[in-house]
Amino acid sequence: MGNGQMTQRREEIEAFVRHLVAEVEAAEAEGMVSPQAIADHFNGKGLTTRKGRGWTGATVAKFLSSPGAKRYRSDGNAGHVAQQAADRETPLPVLDNGQLRRITETTIGHYDQAAEDYRRGTLDHDVSQNRAAFLEAMQGEPPYSILDLGCGPGRDVHYFRSLGHEVMGLDGSVEFVAMARRYTGCDILHQDFLALDLPAKRFDGVFANASLFHVPGQELPQVLQNIVATLKSRGVLLCSNPRGNNQEDWSGDRYGCFWELATWRDYLTAAGFTEIRHYYRPSGRPRHQQPWLVTVWRKA
Repeated sequence: MGNGQMTQRREEIEAFVRHLVAEVEAAEAEGMVSPQAIADHFNGKGLTTRKGRGWTGATVAKFLSSPGAKRYRSDGNAGHVAQQAADRETPLPVLDNGQLRRITETTIGHYDQAAEDYRRGTLDHDVSQNRAAFLEAMQGEPPYSILDLGCGPGRDVHYFRSLGHEVMGLDGSVEFVAMARRYTGCDILHQDFLALDLPAKRFDGVFANASLFHVPGQELPQVLQNIVATLKSRGVLLCSNPRGNNQEDWSGDRYGCFWELATWRDYLTAAGFTEIRHYYRPSGRPRHQQPWLVTVWRKA
């Protein structure tokens, strides 16, 4: 191959990589943060690998870890998306206490530093479908006692309180806790998920919107047991998480777990929950454009 052909080939590869990186960043801007969700995005747009094959979570993770992808990321960092191979046979990491402490401190630190940006960026997000699914699953007459687990700046605490419910929030970020207290006037607990200290049989429902996916898989059973213990009999849990193929890893300065429905069901049923319903979001889009899995459960 001559120098001219080599140059042309190199330019073609670079154009291919730049295009894929742009598509990755567009997908992430829409909330598609797991390798499998990005693979679905690629496949839905008819994008293939250089060998003409469809994408999987594993091949997306491999692409993002490549030098070319890192070079063309607009932020210089290919670590937004989990880098583990995204298949069910990939074993989950075994984390020691030091690693768990780092996960907690770094993830919470990320939210502390970006708290105001998150407040502005999520205040007007339409989560009406999740709120309605949560309240529709409740039994008995309102008002209900509700815990917003991972309440952030207090958007949903404020909403549920406006309906007359008795609402308490909880977050690990000291900045979010302060914001939520000012915004809602409600009791907001400052606790991280790996050290929950909740009152027994206190709540009719726990609303965990975009929060439990930060819990490492090995710690999830204990966190779910804490939720079971704080729910009243027949209490409701709503979870909204970015979906994936059972991989977990760092996503920038945040640790995330991206479960498929079958595995998520295994965790919840083992904890003592019965599934009420599930759906994917945003509604009205093809599946590859629905990165969020929402599940609604009842304490058995």
